[in-house]
Amino acid sequence: MLRSSRYIVALMVVAIVAAVAPIGSSDASAGIASLYRTGDWRSEKHVPVIDCPVEFKAGEPTTVTVTIGKETEHPNTAAHHIRWIRLYFIPADSTLPYEVASFEFSAHGESVLGTDTSTLYTDPKVSIDVRTGVPGVFYAAAYCNIHGLWESAKAITIAE
Repeated sequence: MLRSSRYIVALMVVAIVAAVAPIGSSDASAGIASLYRTGDWRSEKHVPVIDCPVEFKAGEPTTVTVTIGKETEHPNTAAHHIRWIRLYFIPADSTLPYEVASFEFSAHGESVLGTDTSTLYTDPKVSIDVRTGVPGVFYAAAYCNIHGLWESAKAITIAE
């Protein structure tokens, strides 16, 4: 579970650098950033989709939903699944992120009888109510056990 503020900051740096670093770069200075991927969620089922209003009302709870496979469903089997989704927020007046939420998905059809023998599955879609009084950017990160790390971002403003 993510708890170290140094680790959260490193993840946010990774997400920002990933937007400009080539995927799979052999440059060691890119670090984990070279492992994060992104794309158009309409054609790439791994990209986290952040659904929320672009404008929040200061201090009022607003629902933020993160979905993997919104347009094209992502597989959810023991062999191929989304393991986790993390949501971060960076206020416009800061360079340090807040960890908003961390969600783990543990049910992928496995049971004591073996792989894909259960009818219990968790879908990679989560919602959380968030309050903020400042504009900023939400970042979502997700991990697919076959295709690795994926990220996306959505900027929000505050109603005047």
